[in-house]
Amino acid sequence: MRLKNNIPQIWSIDKLLKANLVIPNYQRPYKWTDKNIVELLLDIQKSMEESRKYANFKYRIGTVILYKNENGEYEVVDGQQRILSFLLLSLYLQPGFTCALSEVEYSNKITQKNIQANYKTISEWFSSVDEEGEKLFTKALKDILEVVVITVDKISEAFQLFDSQNTRGRALYPHDLLKAYHLREIHDKYEMQHAVIKWESKDPRAIRELFDHYLFPLWNWAKCRKCGNFTIADIDIYKGIEEDTGYTYARRANKAMPYFLLTEPFISGSDFFEMVDHYMQMLHNIKEEIITNPNFDKIKQMLTDGKGADSVEAFDKACLSSSTGLNYARNLFFCTLLCYYDRFHNFDVMAVTKLFTWAMMIRVDMTHLGFDTINRYAIGRNDFDRYSNAKPVIAMIAYARRHTEIAGMRLTLSVDDRANDEWKELYSNLCILNGYSI
Repeated sequence: MRLKNNIPQIWSIDKLLKANLVIPNYQRPYKWTDKNIVELLLDIQKSMEESRKYANFKYRIGTVILYKNENGEYEVVDGQQRILSFLLLSLYLQPGFTCALSEVEYSNKITQKNIQANYKTISEWFSSVDEEGEKLFTKALKDILEVVVITVDKISEAFQLFDSQNTRGRALYPHDLLKAYHLREIHDKYEMQHAVIKWESKDPRAIRELFDHYLFPLWNWAKCRKCGNFTIADIDIYKGIEEDTGYTYARRANKAMPYFLLTEPFISGSDFFEMVDHYMQMLHNIKEEIITNPNFDKIKQMLTDGKGADSVEAFDKACLSSSTGLNYARNLFFCTLLCYYDRFHNFDVMAVTKLFTWAMMIRVDMTHLGFDTINRYAIGRNDFDRYSNAKPVIAMIAYARRHTEIAGMRLTLSVDDRANDEWKELYSNLCILNGYSI
């Protein structure tokens, strides 16, 4: 099978598998698991449903990069995981199916294990699919599913292309993949253009910060779960709900639009881009309220160490401290305030004061403050009885019926000499903020 060097070509999955492909030794093991396989099968099923709605419908699943070696074989530089998964599917659906890759004996133990496990997953999944359904899947491999194939003659070019294609000089972030996923869920071209324009108008660092520092932690802390880094493995949380599933909670979410809630799912597609825009704007408005509302002057001064800040950009810079622990506490406050405002849409002075005090008291309590401590504190854990206000405040907000439940929250703020020397001034200011005389 002849490939045109460096010229992208569109191939069906069936055509790709029948090429003279080899998996080179420099490739990592086959690591897809049953979760990936089920997602792939569901994607194929969805493409089949879409093909019934639109004439000549094609479902493009990515790019494959190949290197033509001296033996005339095409080494798979990028796309191995998908290719081997489609091979397993073809072997199941078409008894007697053969190709170059099907004749290979894979020696890597991880690859062997996952090939066996994933073939079993495919077999179990199709146990509830009739013969006609299997024929439709086979047809999809030939007529609906397609990939972009790029081939080069030099291995150095292959890896350069791989880096450009997959990372463009940096690692792919989870929100990059979410963007691609939700664009694929939009079928109206004008709606898609609007979503792209809205996304591209934003600073990528600000989008990453929104997910890393706010959305993902709040999703976990509201459920009293510790939060790690937001990675590609976590993107399912933000894939939303397909509108046409018929699920009750999908219909409920659809009726709720354009109203979002941090702890609730949304409809996939254009609503994802609206959601990102919504919370970026909300976070900006919250900080602007702290800057401009005279009722929060004391909080503003403590957040900025008395520095002036008449814009959100200046405020963000002024909030940065040489103390990592203090930065964690400040971010916890904004995280908590975002959750509160998202639910109740007000800036009740007592409630904001309580949230600020709760967040900053962990800085007072601890000599050394890292994210692991913030994690435990946010979900109300107090394993060593070291925190004076170990309450799952974010979960309390998520389940509160009225904002007064937060405004009336009781916090421990005794006026004894509890603060370590470095944070005595912060502690004194918190006491004054809450009406204690020092």
